Amino acid sequence: MAASWLPLAASLLLLRGAVRSVPVGPRARDADSCGYQSCQATMPNMLNVHLVPHTHDDVGWLKTVDQYYYGDRNDIQHAGVQYILDSVVDQLLKNPERRFIYVETAFFYRWWKNQDAGMQRTVKQLVNQGRLEFVNGGWCMSDEATTHYSAVIDQMTLGLRFLNDTFGPCGRPRVAWHIDPFGHAREHASMFAQMGYDGFFFGRLDYQDHNQRKLDKEQELLWRASDSLTPPTADLFTGILPNGYNPPEGFCWDQSCDDPPIRDDPDLEDYNVDDVVNRFLKIAYGQSQVYKTNHIIMTMGSDFQYENANLWYKNLDKLIGYVNARQANGLKVHLLYSTPSCYLQELHRANLTWALKTDDFFPYADNAHNFWTGYFTSRPALKRYERLSNSLLQTCNQLEVLAGPTSRNGTFGTGDSQTMRKAMAVAQHHDAVSGTEKQHVANDYAQRLAAGWQRCQVLVSNSLAALSGSSAERFYCDRLNISVCPLTESSKKFSVNVYNPLARPVVWPVRLPVNGTAYNVSDASGKAVDCQVVPVSAATRELRGSGGHALYELLFQVRAPPLGYSTYSVSLLQAGPPPARERPGTAPVLQNQFLRVTFDPATGLLESLSNLETQQTIKLTQNFYWYNASDGNNSDSNQPSGAYIFRPNSSVPFVISRAAKTESVQTPVVQEVRQRFGSWASQVVRLYGDSKTLELEWTVGPLPIDDSLGKEVITRLDTSIESAGIFYTDSNGREVLRRKKDSRPTWRLRQTEPIAGNYYPVNSRAYIKDDENQLTVVTDRSHGGSSIHNGSLEIMLHRRLLYDDVRGVGEPLNETSPGSQQGLVVRGRLLLSLAPPRHAAAAHRPLAQGATLQPLLSFTDGDPDPGTRLELSGVQAALPPAVHLLTLSQWDGESVLLRLEHQFQSGESEEHSQPVTVHLQKLFSSLTLLGVSELNLSANQWKAEMSRLDWRAEEEKRPLPRGPRDPPSWEVMLRPMEIRTFLLRVR
Repeated sequence: MAASWLPLAASLLLLRGAVRSVPVGPRARDADSCGYQSCQATMPNMLNVHLVPHTHDDVGWLKTVDQYYYGDRNDIQHAGVQYILDSVVDQLLKNPERRFIYVETAFFYRWWKNQDAGMQRTVKQLVNQGRLEFVNGGWCMSDEATTHYSAVIDQMTLGLRFLNDTFGPCGRPRVAWHIDPFGHAREHASMFAQMGYDGFFFGRLDYQDHNQRKLDKEQELLWRASDSLTPPTADLFTGILPNGYNPPEGFCWDQSCDDPPIRDDPDLEDYNVDDVVNRFLKIAYGQSQVYKTNHIIMTMGSDFQYENANLWYKNLDKLIGYVNARQANGLKVHLLYSTPSCYLQELHRANLTWALKTDDFFPYADNAHNFWTGYFTSRPALKRYERLSNSLLQTCNQLEVLAGPTSRNGTFGTGDSQTMRKAMAVAQHHDAVSGTEKQHVANDYAQRLAAGWQRCQVLVSNSLAALSGSSAERFYCDRLNISVCPLTESSKKFSVNVYNPLARPVVWPVRLPVNGTAYNVSDASGKAVDCQVVPVSAATRELRGSGGHALYELLFQVRAPPLGYSTYSVSLLQAGPPPARERPGTAPVLQNQFLRVTFDPATGLLESLSNLETQQTIKLTQNFYWYNASDGNNSDSNQPSGAYIFRPNSSVPFVISRAAKTESVQTPVVQEVRQRFGSWASQVVRLYGDSKTLELEWTVGPLPIDDSLGKEVITRLDTSIESAGIFYTDSNGREVLRRKKDSRPTWRLRQTEPIAGNYYPVNSRAYIKDDENQLTVVTDRSHGGSSIHNGSLEIMLHRRLLYDDVRGVGEPLNETSPGSQQGLVVRGRLLLSLAPPRHAAAAHRPLAQGATLQPLLSFTDGDPDPGTRLELSGVQAALPPAVHLLTLSQWDGESVLLRLEHQFQSGESEEHSQPVTVHLQKLFSSLTLLGVSELNLSANQWKAEMSRLDWRAEEEKRPLPRGPRDPPSWEVMLRPMEIRTFLLRVR
């Protein structure tokens, strides 16, 4: 085991044996043969058909996770995962040639825990022999459009760790498998490559792209998934499956299918062996014409199939036998049970060059008017809740490390981060955060996250008690976005603890609901902090209904140290000036030392934005619009808008109002213009005293449906920037991709939907630019977005639809408020940054990280206990601006998982797109590092032992140069867009 460690210094030998669940499992015995060694022989001069038995088990979709596992509510969909695994294991034991792949660790984990020791030994033997193979291996098969990279890495780590702990090297997947997500992100490919996968297979891509790739035999390619990482770091061999993930037509032998079985008794008049074999060979020959080698793959299975695995295997055994029997008569076709990794191995052995791809697979359309771009925005409230939950989980993980074992069992009881980890992992599923599930399933996802919040908040309370020395009861106000917090509304004296999960100091605006008219606020050193009381806005009062009673909001800016907390004391003053009042009428100019914002006095709309530091000014108008959703009765198509598909019935959106009624609030702490566009759309344009960012807090809903069509609401920013049809969106919160209206980088687009066909995922930011100006919009959740007009950015905020889009979910996306038929009201924030293009990333990179990992507020009543430690930082010094602390979490009793990333792309920033060195020994203030070893991105392999298959792209002429090696000892170099993962032994 010691040889597996990567010593950076002699002291690292102390790590030996310290970590029990690290990526070094027991070696497979010589008698066992898993992975590539388990592959069955192929025939070099024949067409080899790799039959891959599989099941696709959604971790929630039409039924909840529990309902799918147990086989409950079969009136909705017949599916029971526990029976699938029972049946498959039984059938694998009957024939050593048979193979099966399994994907969703969330389900397998649950099934495994219910098995006795004998069955577990049996399954381990199947895994060690390669007869049961895990592919992908994450807790779920994540969505690729609406997920944030940090949450994807976490859910993959969770699933792969279980497989590694349970099965050792034979449990490690070698192939990534995303057969059902609705478009594919470049950042996902980059992550999979850095997790050590040799290849990636998926089932869905745009129909025009697919048709061209068939003609060019480019359905298998090399995806270069980063502009910054040195190849082949982010290179991933990628294959497009021939039938999505279904069996060929006529060859489905599940209990859910109607295809006839193989009837092989020649004495019966319905004997059909010759017909079955001939039909199969025709399909196989046809498929071979659009792939490059003498190997083809066929997925033999589909959604929740193999509940009665005997049906499948009995017919597959016969199919293999009868086709291969014809080889004696000269047939050059060979069928075999196989797995994606065995198929991949044969492609690698072919030693060919492959087409190179550097963009992504968005947007996805399955027909001329069927663009799957609506789900980029579907269920915006759930999307926000998931993003907030990710922020809380990272705080929970960090405090568990900083406070030690007392965090889990302390003053406030038993807390844990595991409940939230599993809930967040499930939420990454491609029918979860995507918003494409039934309503009762969406409710279940939210309830799982809520359970995680409860457990995490106990852990946070225990941790802060241990770190601060105070056992005072802590309160959490989870509805501050609608100005509800019982403690601050009623207490005359309380403290606010602000924990900052970023490894750099932050300044953060705090808005607390109160009923007093004047307050005193002091920081951890007792120094007075500027504060102001303003009235709660009318939109907030309407939104919270009877849930809160605060008349005012107390505003002040807090400063929190890196990876630490600071405590602020708040006390009610008996006398004081009246709060700032809303002033109806003309919107004023908003200005601080950095920004100047003007409004059109006739309409109350934004008019211009100026960066006073750089002396830039752009025209900027912003308003709210909606697209009427198609009802499916168009003359050219019967496709309606739904949870998946965006299909407006006109290319011109309707404006909600051409003018906004405005009220203004002017204080030294904050300046606001409160705009009302109608009964269901309002906004606060907000500029804080020392902010370089303009905030737009939008509130949309309940969307009226009196036109019987449904509405898809956007906000559009129209500027004087000469963007020439070019705009930029991020990929899963990391690298940014260039988009061009009505165009695709690698194939000639025939545009059939001028709006929906130009929509892309906006996970954390989008921007437009010209030579002088770049306007960046940072979001607080995933949206869909586009630039339909020159100099314009539009972000879809909310959707309410009345028709199902016929993609399986079986109900319209018509979210309503609990207990009523009123449409759901959603609130969110957009942050606007204006800068010269060469300096823009220096602003929007940390801004987006701050929006993703925001401070956690907790409250105690009264004065802090005597001796309470009011401020603490977990690091010795802030990390450099280019470096982000991505992960800090407890691995086991003595070990901690650390991920550091360079958050800038190569060439993106004059200041920060350079390599940066971090000294690990000088990183933490309260942890003593005894040893360190580097892992791959998913923490299931030692970095030094990670070996991937190498692939050649058609354009490559010579090997690409490698970057410089790391400095010695504890120093770690990070290059642009690089994430490095370490296991630390700590005291």
